[in-house]
Amino acid sequence: MTDSIRLSKRLADMMPCSRREAEQYIEGGWVKVDGEVVEVVGYRVTPEQLVEIMPDACLTTADPVTILLHKPAGVDASAGEDNVNPLLQLISAETRAADDRSPLIFLQRHLRDLRMVMPLPINASGLLVFSQDWRIVRKLVDDADKVEQEYIVEVTGELEADGLALLNHGLSWSGRPLPAMKVSWQNERRLRFAAKAVQAGQIVGACEKVGLTVIGIKRIRIGRMPMAGLAVAQWRYLQGYERF
Repeated sequence: MTDSIRLSKRLADMMPCSRREAEQYIEGGWVKVDGEVVEVVGYRVTPEQLVEIMPDACLTTADPVTILLHKPAGVDASAGEDNVNPLLQLISAETRAADDRSPLIFLQRHLRDLRMVMPLPINASGLLVFSQDWRIVRKLVDDADKVEQEYIVEVTGELEADGLALLNHGLSWSGRPLPAMKVSWQNERRLRFAAKAVQAGQIVGACEKVGLTVIGIKRIRIGRMPMAGLAVAQWRYLQGYERF
């Protein structure tokens, strides 16, 4: 049986470069073995296998990524015993949106240190953001009260006579008056909510106060970023020019 060697050693001999530099190329997603990207530093190869380094490979620090996910309803985003967010299991090369225009190749390092911002409850679906970029995290966490969110809310029941006006401005939550919201009918069963500083349970509670029962909530926009045509359980990268 042919002996195998570590990919980093093979690459260091090919380049030539130091072993540590070879590991950095591998970690950066710049190395292919038999046509497939390999990111595992300890990966072993045989002499017969084809090892390639991409033409634009570099050792500069990779830019942080931000991922937009269409969260399905019914999925708990709470980290389990392994401290891993179960929603990260939905982010893979297979579930990436076919129309994602980002030139990025999906790499395992894009899942490291991802922080979920503006979480959604278990029974809600819609746009969810994961980011490695501290600037985006700061905007959507520290400045969350300034960022408008838009929801489509499916309801049943009979709206009180002045219910729509109250939903827009006039209700309280947790003992405090709610800031003004923009609420309108999308159709006979769906309301559109646009509001800032949305608190957990706020939309459900507001609807109950005016005679409505919520049976579904979908977030379709955060700030200037719409979910658009992103299918359920699919994701895409935030483009460099896109802003919340």
